[in-house]
This record gives sequence, structure tokens and C-alpha cells, in this order.
Amino acid sequence: MTKWVYGFGGGSAEGRSEMRELLGGKGANLAEMSNLGLPVPPGFTITTEVCTAFYDNDRNYPADLNDEVETALKAVENLVGRKFGNVADPLLVSVRSGARASMPGMMDTVLNLGLNDDTVEGLAAVSGDRRFAYDSYRRFIQMYGDVVLGVEHYNFEEILEIHKEDKGYVLDTEMSADDWQEIVEGFKAKVAEELGRPFPQDPREQLWGAIGAVFGSWMNARANTYRRLHNIPASWGTAVNVQAMVFGNMGNECATGVCFSRNPSTGENRFYGEYLINAQGEDVVAGIRTPAPLTKIEREESGSDLLSMEEAMPAVFADLVAVRDKLEAHYRDMQDMEFTVESNRLYMLQTRSGKRTAKAALRIAVEMCDDGVISRDDALMRVDPAQLDQMLHPTLDPDAEKQVIGMGLPASPGAASGQIVFSAEVAEDWAHNKGRKVVLVRIETSPEDIAGMHAAEGILTARGGMTSHAAVVARGMGKPCVCGAGAIKIDYRGGTMNAGGVMLKEGDVITIDGGTGEVMLGEVATLKPDLSGDFSQLMEWADGVRRLKVRTNAETPEDAETARGFGAEGIGLCRTEHMFFDPARIISMREMILAETEAGRRVALAKLLPYQRQDFIDLFRIMKGLPVTIRLLDPPLHEFLPHGDNEIAEVAKAADVSESIVRRRLLDLAESNPMLGHRGCRLGISYPEIYEMQARAIFEAAIEVSKAGGDQVIPEIMIPLVVGKKELEILKAAIVKVASEVEAEQSAKLTYLVGTMIELPRAALRAGDIAEEAEFFSFGTNDLTQTTFGLSRDDASHFLDTYIAKDIFAGDPFVSLDQEGVGELIALAAERGRKTRPDIKLGICGEHGGDPSSIAFCEAQGLDYVSCSPYRVPIARLAAAQAALKK
Repeated sequence: MTKWVYGFGGGSAEGRSEMRELLGGKGANLAEMSNLGLPVPPGFTITTEVCTAFYDNDRNYPADLNDEVETALKAVENLVGRKFGNVADPLLVSVRSGARASMPGMMDTVLNLGLNDDTVEGLAAVSGDRRFAYDSYRRFIQMYGDVVLGVEHYNFEEILEIHKEDKGYVLDTEMSADDWQEIVEGFKAKVAEELGRPFPQDPREQLWGAIGAVFGSWMNARANTYRRLHNIPASWGTAVNVQAMVFGNMGNECATGVCFSRNPSTGENRFYGEYLINAQGEDVVAGIRTPAPLTKIEREESGSDLLSMEEAMPAVFADLVAVRDKLEAHYRDMQDMEFTVESNRLYMLQTRSGKRTAKAALRIAVEMCDDGVISRDDALMRVDPAQLDQMLHPTLDPDAEKQVIGMGLPASPGAASGQIVFSAEVAEDWAHNKGRKVVLVRIETSPEDIAGMHAAEGILTARGGMTSHAAVVARGMGKPCVCGAGAIKIDYRGGTMNAGGVMLKEGDVITIDGGTGEVMLGEVATLKPDLSGDFSQLMEWADGVRRLKVRTNAETPEDAETARGFGAEGIGLCRTEHMFFDPARIISMREMILAETEAGRRVALAKLLPYQRQDFIDLFRIMKGLPVTIRLLDPPLHEFLPHGDNEIAEVAKAADVSESIVRRRLLDLAESNPMLGHRGCRLGISYPEIYEMQARAIFEAAIEVSKAGGDQVIPEIMIPLVVGKKELEILKAAIVKVASEVEAEQSAKLTYLVGTMIELPRAALRAGDIAEEAEFFSFGTNDLTQTTFGLSRDDASHFLDTYIAKDIFAGDPFVSLDQEGVGELIALAAERGRKTRPDIKLGICGEHGGDPSSIAFCEAQGLDYVSCSPYRVPIARLAAAQAALKK
């Protein structure tokens, strides 16, 4: 029979950390901490298999689940010495989610479950603190009402705020037991008013309601968005953890907090965290109260006037340090821990590998390797390649003029400038639909803001600490974030923020520095990143392990220089069409297109030749003998023609033709579906003089750079969009003829390759024939994905989210390669190409070349290289190393 429930506590557990897929991350780690003998409140985990069964059976549970839960609940009662639902001495429990991948704040939690009108009096009597009991009861009604019953949070907040105003209170801590009892009655009345039935008093009804709500929250909107952004499959499901409550809100000998075994922003090997005296865990992460620093040195560095835990609770702090050391040594990784102190006794509620910035990830991996805790291979596997993106973008120029208008906590490093927006919805709209860069400004963020946070360049909040929702999510996304800027006053209704006496409205530009906590007026200048130190060391280790070469997609000297700085080993895709849009060249390009005869086209092309030649000279010099793959003209000609009246008149004058001729040519070249029309090698077949000019420019540039004392240049000329051998045969013959002419003219010998871009399904199927002519294949995975799926990359965004949500697609096929369909075509083409030409060079040059999962596929297929945009080169280098290690 399937086991649905696993217990833990009392120094042992039925589960282990290796059972993460079954128990979820939280459940597996609670079991592991229990087995290590750490002070973990007892409880039990309902497995992820129940979640799967729940959704497979119309939200019904397995028949034997109730009996297993009852058995596990009795075991908890025996360990704690209290009974669930007992009026005199009640056991209260928490009900929390626990997916195998950490999803902070995305799913639902209920605390203090088991309280009702009778057990609250028992809790008051046992604790000797009636105020604490009713404070716990109102928290439970508020959480359960919101999470399980669907009575929105603001209904309860409004009741509480009105009561505080009437009494003249500012803080919740000023509330007495009678106040909380009155609030409880108000909360229950609101539930009855909203639902037409009273708040449930039966603890078992409460328990199953909370379990159902946690399973239900696996499919809520914010969880679905988070999974989509982080590529977490819906099929994984979540576990549910039911655990005996311990109370951090019973007085000044109680506390709750979140801590990290190392600094999650910098990676420094120093204990780091925040805590609150007389509070429950939700108070810390919600940002409602300002938490105090964990250590004395943190307090001194931050200038906080709040007493650190090290000073306020030295004995408990010493216990926490011992736990920190034990957990980091056991897991051999930086840990993110949650704890509660009840009557000066420490309890551990959670541990997990902590989310960290890229800078911290690198430092932790390299230092742990240097200290002998982990191997080099382990260090390489510890860093998420995609996370490196955080380190590859500019930071604020320290010499730039800046007007600081506010300060907060440096919650997630990096600098971001953008227009202020005050809601997640506006952030999405402005960023995605209007192409604007925005900074999301909120009093505090909540899980509902996840999509807007992803759309924004950075996040600024007035409330919350270093472990608030905004901080944790921003660090995971690699977004700059400043939290807890309490002096900044935000008015949602008026659409304004007042910072340092400066009144700003939505749309005004600010800059935030997530490394210092500064908020600045306007846009501030930035500097390129420093990629020395830990970054350089890890990249060196990666290069020693990986087999795949990493090239870049570049056609400008700036991009080529940037890519070389990031370690690119050549250019895998130079898109020559981008070179023709320069104002000095576009007129000649348009003259060529408007010409009615080959002779006329050749006159215009002769004007373009010097420009093309210099382009290639620049690239060859920068690459210093590294391979450069140059794709000959690919897009349809209409893309180069003008459309406005002024531009049409300008082109007509330059070409010495009438405007009517220009307009007629525009009509002639218009295509219903230009992506599948007269483009790529089809242009070369129709107008061979275009490819001849480009080939001449390449060969003359190669000879000039080689003669100038540089490294030998071996250009790779790529013919795009072939469907079979014949096109390549014709065009290759023309290129070889040009090469012979240039060799004779320059008295020099050329070495070069001619290959093709495989970007159509037919080309993949006919790869064996094509390889008779092609010396290399470069898979153009962007177009190959479009033509395999019949999807437009530009238009598919309107329905892709729906397809992903319905599990039709595992993810966006333009981000991560579709390995089942497009991947099979690549594998087939590689196999057939090698059969014809065993030494054929194989690579990919679509943007998939910078995606880690796509790179792993390329490694598995034995391709020779990947090519990606300059800023993704380091990501590809590390991903290629990880792929080699996994293989």
C-alpha cells in the first residue's frame, strides 16, 4: 500500500533529506534535522503524491489518508503531551506547503490552527497569558479566513485599524487581552457576514480545510506565475507539513527569526539574519514590524538602534550558532533557516539551501572549495548559470553625479533606473506593451506582485527587511532591490511618492542601488562589471572541464569586444544584414534593390563593398585568428526599403528615379509571409551578385588582416535557409569562384569553409545530401523552432502562457529548446551529416545557445560549439561545464 504520511520529531523521522521529491523540500529537511537530533517541533508530512492524487481525482483524497493523518496526529500528541482539540491544554498546529523547489511566499500557510472559543481559554490558562491567547486566536481567524474561507485580508485589517484609531493605539503591542478579544469577535462577525455561516469551531474541520487550501494553492495564480518564471513543472506537486506550534509571541523571552549561515548578498562567511522579540514568523517576512539584526556586528554596521539577538538573548544565540555550524557542515552549503524561541528555548522550523545573489553564489562556491569542504566539480555545480546574468550588467559609476533622495536596506545588488510605477499591473503593461523600463515602487510587496516584479528593472519598498518577500524574490530573480525605505511616503491613490522632500509622480525616473540601499533622482551613469576574483576563478575551472566551445553572435566591433572580454572563442553568427542599416549605407542598399538590371545592382553593390570589407577587417582583428562564421544576407529585401513619404522621396532622389518607381518596387517586394518568402539563399539564387560582393568583402578582409601580421584568418561563410543540396551547390560554386579571383588579384592563398544554416525541417531531413557540399552546419534554432511548430516568435506570446498553463508546452520553446521535436530534427541532421562527412563541424547559433538546458542537449548530441549573445557567453561557459560533468 502507498504510504501517504511521514512523521518526524523527538530525535527521529520516517523520512530523509534524499526523499525531496516525495516529501518536498521543507518536509525532507524537517526530517533530516530531526534525525540529526536538532530541536524540531514534532509533526508530519503529507506527501506530494497526495497532491497529484488530489488533482487527478477531482480534488478528492485517497481513501486511507484520513486514518494515516489521525495516526500521525496521535504521535505528535504523545511527543508534545497535549491533545488536539482538548479544551484544557490544546495542541495547536501549523499547516504549511512544501514543494521540492523553494517557492517563497507563493503558497498558503495557516498558523495557530486548533483554536476556537473554548480552546483559546485553555491556552490562556496554560500559558498564564490571556493576551497572548487571544492575539493567537485573532491571527488564526485572520489567516484561516483569508487562506481557507476566502474572506479577503483587508476585511480584517480594516477592523483592526479602526479599533486602534478608536483607542489611540499606534502599535499592535499596545493592544490588551480585552482588545484582542474584542477584535476576535469582530473578525468572527465579519466571517459570518461574508459567508453566511459562522467561523468553524471544530479543530478537525479546520485541519482538513487548511490541508485542502494548501493543496489548492499549488494551482493559484501567483504559484503558477512563479513556476512559469522558474521552470518548475506543475506535475511536481506540493507536500503539506503539519507541525506542533511553538510560540514566539508569548512575551519578551520569546522570539522568531530568519537567518543565513552566510551573507546571502555578498557570500561572506559570517552569520547573518533578523529576528523579532514577542512575534510570530509571519511578522518577520511580512515587513509589518522592523526586525532587529541577529548579531552585534550587523547592528553596528547598519546603525540600528535595536538590540541584536546576540546581545538580548546570548544563551539562545549560542545555541543557534551551534545549529548553524552543524547544518552547514552537514549539507555542505549555505543554509537559510527559520527559528522560534519559546520561553528561552530554541526550536528550528526550517532549513534549506539559501537563495543567494550571483556574487554570493560564486564566493561561497569558491571559498568552500578552497577550504576543502567541496570539490571543484561540486563548486561548478553549485552556481546556477542563469544567475550569472546578475554580474554581467553595469553597476553605478561611483564618480557619477547623483542626488540621493532616500535610503533603504540593500536587499538585492545591482543598479536599475526606470520610470516609477506603483502597481504590478502597470509594471507589466508599461514594460511589455509600451517598451518602457520601470521601477516597481510598493509600500510592501506580496506574492500577487510576482509578475510585475519580473517585468520591472528593480524594486523599491517602504517596508520590510532583508528577508521580506520583496528581498527574497528579487534576489532569486536577480533584480536590484531596496527594501525598508521607511522615510519614503507612498500614496497609491494619488500616484505619488515623497522622498527626501522631493515629490515624484508615476512616470518620473529614479535609480536604485541594491548594493548600497540608495534611492536617487533621475538616471545615474553606470560602469561595466568587474569579472575578476571569484568569477574569473570559477570560469577558469569551467573552461578546464567543458568540451563544448562557446562562440558569440556579433556583427559590431562593440559586441565582439564585449564577447571576447567574456571569454568567447569566436563568432558563431555574424548577421551581415545588420551592417546595411547604417545611414551611410542604407541609401546604396536601397539603390541596389531599386535597380532594374544586374548591371545597376552591381554599381550599387560596388559602393557597399568597402563598408562590408571594413566590417570584416574589424571583426577579424578583434577575434585574432578565432573562427568567425558570417551569414550572408538573410532577410527579404523589403525590410531595407522606406515606407514614409519623406524617406521615399530621399531614396528616389539618390537613385535618380521617380517616387512612383520606388512605390511600385515596394509593392513588388511586399510579401504575405516574408518569413517564408524571398529571403536567405533564395536571394542569392535570384541575385547572385549580392552574395558575390559579400564573399569578396570577406576574402579581401581576411587577406588584409593576415598580411598585416595578424593571426591567420579562416572565415566560415554560411549560406542561410537552404532546403537541399542544389541551392548550396550553386552558391558555393560562386563563392569558390570569387575566392579564386581574389587570390589571383592579391597573390595570396585563402583558407576558408563554406557551410550552411540548418533552419528548416526539410534541410534537417536532407542533411546527408547537404553535407556533400557543406563543411559545417550551424543550427538556426530560432527559425527551426518557428518552422517546426508553425509558430511566429513575434506573435506566439499572445497564447503561449495558455499552452504552458495547460501543460501542452513544458515551457516557451523560444527560450529553451524543444528537445522532443526540434531536438530530434537536430539529432537526425547531425547523424546524417556526420555519416556523409565525418569531420563536419556542428554548432547552434540561435538564442538557445545561451540557455543551460539547451546547452546540455547540445553536449549530449556531441555538437562542437554553441553561439549566443555576448552577455550570455559566461552563462554558456558554465552551463557547458555542468553539462560535461552531468554526462
